[in-house]
Amino acid sequence: MIYIIYGSDITKNTYELLAASDIAKYLSPAMNVSLKPNLVVPCPASDGATTHPEVAEGIIMFLKDFGVKDIKVIESSWVGDKTSRAFEYCGYTALSKKYDIPLIDLKKDSFKKYNFGGFEIGVCDEAMDTDFLINIPVLKAHCQTKFTCCLKNLKGCIPDSEKRRFHTLGIHKPVAALSGILKPGYCVVDGICGDLSFEEGGNPVDSKRIIAGRDPLLIDSYCAELIGYKPGEIDYLEYAKEFGLGEFFEGSTQLTELGYENKPLVDLRRDRIAEKYMKLIDEDAACSACYSAVIYALHRLGGQARFDGKLHIGQGFEGKSGAGTGIGKCARGFKSYIPGCPPKATEIMEGLLKD
Repeated sequence: MIYIIYGSDITKNTYELLAASDIAKYLSPAMNVSLKPNLVVPCPASDGATTHPEVAEGIIMFLKDFGVKDIKVIESSWVGDKTSRAFEYCGYTALSKKYDIPLIDLKKDSFKKYNFGGFEIGVCDEAMDTDFLINIPVLKAHCQTKFTCCLKNLKGCIPDSEKRRFHTLGIHKPVAALSGILKPGYCVVDGICGDLSFEEGGNPVDSKRIIAGRDPLLIDSYCAELIGYKPGEIDYLEYAKEFGLGEFFEGSTQLTELGYENKPLVDLRRDRIAEKYMKLIDEDAACSACYSAVIYALHRLGGQARFDGKLHIGQGFEGKSGAGTGIGKCARGFKSYIPGCPPKATEIMEGLLKD
């Protein structure tokens, strides 16, 4: 079952969506509850990359009225950035003060190893020890996996060392396996203005909707279609289905829509900004932070970049050399090299503008 609400009052709509949903079947006032937003970068939610604090606020208000007293927010920003900066810039520090809700930086948390689907994965203790995890992803595109929502948002619950390792493993299978270890009690998707180009934001599409439900794979398969992808086009969704973690959305799936009169008239066909630059890049196990910086730089340069051959990026180029251009520390052996781990898009732009 999937629930959707449309409209502009984000906090009120989130509260009303949960009140109309079946979350009460799984939730108890005695539980300790953790909220896991997507704060991958320190950018305002209006840019299309991070979870609106108003969504988290609506959830907190609902939980408090339900009788839940033990509530916290847990998150770990992507490799190369500080979660504390994201908490501040994304409005969660203010939210924490308003409701006396602790903010937990998972980069500083301990972790244990768990096995699923042939993978041994380290998962942060705060995420595993909570009684009820509410996953609050942003519905948006991703430059490497095409799409990110519920399942991939759980990647913020693993240590940075594991995030890097996921990319050496091909990212899709370990993301699917992680969802077999860490299972949210409920999912509330911020589909308000997610970026339909890539995960760092900057090209938001105003959709004015919030989506909720118990089954993350079901929700992801539905959300993928909302932005123009069949679930089978997203490898980690296929792997999750093969692991027996759920089923894809079908016409028979029960869909409850609220605020239908506010449903926006907007074209949600995907923008292939990231895809059109892939022919310029030779990627091997690149981290998302590094890869998206390259996409962003190329997009901003608009054809002004100057380099021979392809841009080489990723951990697979560690110790290798050649005549092309290396991006980031892992590809430092190439004749031309732009340093950083990850390099900033501005640094890549400067390097690609040199003669």
